[in-house]
Amino acid sequence: MLLSLRHLAIAAAAAVVCNAAVAAGADTGLLDAARSAQPAVVQSLKDMVSIESGSANIEGLDRMADYTSKRLQALGAKVERVPASSGKSPIVKATLTGTGKHKIMLIAHMDTVYPAGILKTQPIREDGNRLYGPGIADDKGGIAVILHSLEILKAQGWKDYAQLTVLFNADEEVGSGGSGETIAALADQQDVVLSCEPNVAKSVAKSESLLLGAAGTATATMQVKGRSSHAGAAPELGRNALIELAYQLQQTRDVAKSVPGSQLNWTMAKGGDVGNQIPELASAYGDVRVTANGAAQKLQTALQEKVNAGHLIPDTQTTVTMEEGRPAYVADARAKDLAKRAQQVYAELDGRSLLLIPGTGGGTDAGYAGRSGKAVVLESFGLSGFGYHARDEYVELDSIVPRLYLMTRMLQEIGKN
Repeated sequence: MLLSLRHLAIAAAAAVVCNAAVAAGADTGLLDAARSAQPAVVQSLKDMVSIESGSANIEGLDRMADYTSKRLQALGAKVERVPASSGKSPIVKATLTGTGKHKIMLIAHMDTVYPAGILKTQPIREDGNRLYGPGIADDKGGIAVILHSLEILKAQGWKDYAQLTVLFNADEEVGSGGSGETIAALADQQDVVLSCEPNVAKSVAKSESLLLGAAGTATATMQVKGRSSHAGAAPELGRNALIELAYQLQQTRDVAKSVPGSQLNWTMAKGGDVGNQIPELASAYGDVRVTANGAAQKLQTALQEKVNAGHLIPDTQTTVTMEEGRPAYVADARAKDLAKRAQQVYAELDGRSLLLIPGTGGGTDAGYAGRSGKAVVLESFGLSGFGYHARDEYVELDSIVPRLYLMTRMLQEIGKN
């Protein structure tokens, strides 16, 4: 998830204030264990990135599901495949039973945005502090943090939880249509959910971070109905839907600015089927991001009112529909308190700062987990990295130890409190 420079600046200022009061020294047992685990984490990352698992690559996703299932079974977890509500993407669910009071869930996703064969042109490679590979940060680094943190805690005999659930889905990059309701339903049974998307690399943000907000998603569709006619012999008898669509796109391009918590960008358009006919139908699709409840429906209403206000081509009809996708994620007061505790934990590492990013335009399954507001949900416990969804995606190797320390210590703190 890409973050704006404004959000990074705000978070950096907050981190400076927070770290004026440095917490107690580090838990040397956990820190030593995290350091010892680093070579194994690097190998896990290479193993997972070697499995090409784009969202449409069911064979690769099944291999990822097999890999993670075996790793979770080795931790003593009861592992099952949960059927997706739509599509064939696998969902891996693992449960551990402890002796504590709280229910905790850890989530990450197995799918990437990259096509099959990507490793031929973007192979795994290490360069200084960076380990490169398609999907290595988003989100195989998050999976690695979960697996190795639980290994560390198991070795220390930690069972301070009533039940610990791990969920890995395989359609996050395409909206979690088949897994979102499963995530939401399981989250409602938890006290705390920690989501393990990546946090932005220090080469960009100057400090590691957690995320307090992410946009929800929706798709706007504008459809224009006109009248077809011969484009050469009788164009005046037609009503050109394509021209009307172009006009209405111009008319509506800034409507979202008047709807708080919404953003709209028209991204695709189609009109006509043959070259010598005035097109009867034309349509456009828009990427919608929302950060407030009800914003998508308010935007739809505003768009429809705008297109109803006037037409360029007479006798055409324009309609706007809205299909809502992943909910917005907004950390509540409880999550913000937990984030402040995470800052204190990070400060145990020689006063290391931890940014709290206010929000991003990217989506996250934390939106599903936090939809009802029942569980405390906090995002971005994965490794530090950058280049998500682009060429030369990477993680920073020196983030492995602090992120393992953060996850293990936070799980301990949640168990205690």
